[in-house]
Amino acid sequence: QVELVESGGGLVQPGGSLTLSCTASGIFVRNNAMAWYRGAPGKGRELVARVGPPGGTNYADSVKGRFTIYRDFAENTVYLQMNSLKPEDTAVWYCNLPDWGVWGQGTQVTVSL
Repeated sequence: QVELVESGGGLVQPGGSLTLSCTASGIFVRNNAMAWYRGAPGKGRELVARVGPPGGTNYADSVKGRFTIYRDFAENTVYLQMNSLKPEDTAVWYCNLPDWGVWGQGTQVTVSL
């Protein structure tokens, strides 16, 4: 059974940082594309960052230069380092396996004073 478990969300002030984690079971992250999406209230899920099996990365324009997606093969985990957070980053954040159609349960990130 393939499963993704996210953690690391929380409340942070504008300009702050958070790191989200997504630990996979049933597959190896080194062999699969992995992605992070966010879903804000009243909006659909938006692709924010993606890493392919060889390690190439893609980012939404809104987060380029602020966010970094990376993998730890020993932990079988993909991370999203988020810096310079803005109120508009407030959303439920989801980890995704694009080729499997598998989603994590989501973790809430709130950026507010």
